[in-house]
Amino acid sequence: MPVVSLTRRQALVLGLALLAVLALAGTRLARTGATAAPHVSARLSALRAAPAPRTQVVVDVVGAVRHPGLYRLRDGDRISNAIARAGGPTPHADLAAVNLAAPLVDGTQIVVPALAGGPGGASAAPGALPVQPAGKVSLGSATVEQLDALPGVGPVTAQKIVDWRTAHGPFRSVDALDDVPGIGPAKVAQLKDLVTP
Repeated sequence: MPVVSLTRRQALVLGLALLAVLALAGTRLARTGATAAPHVSARLSALRAAPAPRTQVVVDVVGAVRHPGLYRLRDGDRISNAIARAGGPTPHADLAAVNLAAPLVDGTQIVVPALAGGPGGASAAPGALPVQPAGKVSLGSATVEQLDALPGVGPVTAQKIVDWRTAHGPFRSVDALDDVPGIGPAKVAQLKDLVTP
């Protein structure tokens, strides 16, 4: 391979030309990066702002509804949505005993009781579980699940009853339920024949 000898002046010109090419390439890369950066930044912002996909919950709707059974609903739906998916309430449903605004919790059972004196009660709906337990539920020993099975008592209220019992001792009368936060005289009257102290 032949050796090329450059004069000092030729080397200087070649070096300046190489620097000019590098400067031009750097400028072009900087412009391309600047126009791409907002696009990438906007896409990342959109991904961060996009809501997480909603998950599903499965609930068991029983009692005075037209089509009792298991239903898949979106997380964040309310008990009213579950009752609607079950075909809506029957004409004898006691919707005042159900908190229709409560959010659905995966794996729970929603019991829609029938009005007192309604034909056949809540068990008239095919496939529905009985709303009232066979015997009276003892407020002094009932679990959250047993209390939750009572009409108009959801898991939150059932837990409040157990918490009250733990803090204040056993219930001396059914009327003492009125002392539990969230339970009023109407609820006490509804539960009077279903529970014992």
